[in-house]
Amino acid sequence: MAAHQEDPKKRARLRWRSRRGLLENDLLISRFLDQHEANLSDDEVDAFSRLMELGDNDLLGLLLSRNEPTGAVDVPQVRALLARMRVA
Repeated sequence: MAAHQEDPKKRARLRWRSRRGLLENDLLISRFLDQHEANLSDDEVDAFSRLMELGDNDLLGLLLSRNEPTGAVDVPQVRALLARMRVA
């Protein structure tokens, strides 16, 4: 199976999945991807995918540091990616 960075379809799918209903999420996520997408590891892509499973309000709370990850997204890879996303 091709790694994320080696597969243009996977990269396009990641961008498409990042589109959100809240403009604030779109702006924060787009800015992060514009700066870092080309360097994301497969583990970071997996963490990003987990975040994209969240509802818009839950995701915004995490991105703005109002909340911390819980449940299925409370794993080290997600916490590390969130730290990067919060400063982007």
